[in-house]
Order: sequence, then C-alpha cells, then structure tokens
Amino acid sequence: MLIDLLQDDATRSYAMLGKAVGLSSGAAHERVRKLRERGVIRRTTIEVDQEALGRTLTAYVLVDGSTWMGDSGDRLAAIPEIEEAHVIAGPASVLLKVRTSGPKELQDLLRQVFQVDGVTGTQTVVVLQTLFERALK
Repeated sequence: MLIDLLQDDATRSYAMLGKAVGLSSGAAHERVRKLRERGVIRRTTIEVDQEALGRTLTAYVLVDGSTWMGDSGDRLAAIPEIEEAHVIAGPASVLLKVRTSGPKELQDLLRQVFQVDGVTGTQTVVVLQTLFERALK
C-alpha cells in the first residue's frame, strides 16, 4: 500500500503515509527506508509531460545489429531523446522508446543510433495517439 501511495504522489510526508496505512510517521519512514535498501524503490522522481516540453512525437525504434547489442546501453543512453532501451527477442536486437519534437529531430536521432557500433538497420513505428501510460503497481 505504501508503494501505491508513493507512486500516486511521492511528495507525501511520512506522517501522511503513516496515517493512510495505520502506522506512525516513524514506522512509515522505516518501511520506506527498507524498501529502498532492498531495491524495491530505486529512486524518487517526477513525471514530466513530454508534450509540454515540446516533445510531441513518440516513436518506437526496432534496432537491428550485426553483433550482440546488449553492450550498447551506454552509447544509447547518451542520446537524450531515448526514453527507454530494451534488448529483445524477436524481429530486432533492441527496442527503443524515443520522444522528439518532430520528424526532423526523429531523423537526427536515427542518424545518431546508426553511429552506435554494430547497428545495421532500424524500423520505426510512430505513435499517433497514446491511450494511456502508467506505472505498474
């Protein structure tokens, strides 16, 4: 229940968390600390409206590679428009979720992806409408 509350609003005080789950603020703080130590809570962050920042184009890019692409994480992470990168089983080696301000910027991003060692091709799927996005609880 603490995780659900924190996912809804990570700025809640330990007193508010404790009250919601029937604990003192100190006990709620201790439980959250233990969740962090165990790696259940990896970080506390904010959710940003990407469109409000001008990143109105969302796309998924399937990346083909001539070599094992699992070692390319650092190079891909250096491209700021890449929101997620996953080594996959299926029609490609890596799946990227990217957000750019338009088609030209997407094209620029694809050029950067092609500069990563081992990349031999890409297939891009542009999102027309997002029905929903959520963090799993």
